[in-house]
Amino acid sequence: MFQEYEISPRLLKKEKLQRCSLGNCKGACCLYGVWLGKYEQEQILRYWDEISVFMPDGYRENPSLCFQNELEKDPFVSSGKVVHSLVVKDSAHYGGTACVFLNQDHKCALQCAAENMGHHPWFLKPFYCILHPLDLDDEGRITLDETNLLAEEPGSCLRPAPTDKSLLVTFEEELRYFLGNDAYERLLR
Repeated sequence: MFQEYEISPRLLKKEKLQRCSLGNCKGACCLYGVWLGKYEQEQILRYWDEISVFMPDGYRENPSLCFQNELEKDPFVSSGKVVHSLVVKDSAHYGGTACVFLNQDHKCALQCAAENMGHHPWFLKPFYCILHPLDLDDEGRITLDETNLLAEEPGSCLRPAPTDKSLLVTFEEELRYFLGNDAYERLLR
């Protein structure tokens, strides 16, 4: 499903950044929903029976309600086009909105379903969910924006850290997932 990725030189730096924890951020990254490629949308629809048990009332019966209708171009997904997940009003969530797949316990219905089926937690997660807070640069390399706002924004997936830490280590889980273990280990060396 994923193409071969390279990383930008940005990820070879050390910075005073650390990851948030779900208990603290309560899924703040889900504020605006997510872009999904055609394959990812089809995968969700294929496993809807397993996912629906983790969905809020009103969305369990009709999975098509979970996606917006407009397609947009995206050169970084195999289909070349993405659809956006539905964003719903949620006064209890950071910013007052949330992705339709975010539950009241701040866990993703897609991730819960994957784990319940015995798969990797990211089996059903869209590429851009897994990637976040990382991003792709103009050349399609995995990167991290160069801004202090990442650690200052209350809804960020990053927090200030007391000491410098390699970004390769901070994002180990994502990088191993996208690059593979061998490529990740080569980067560390």
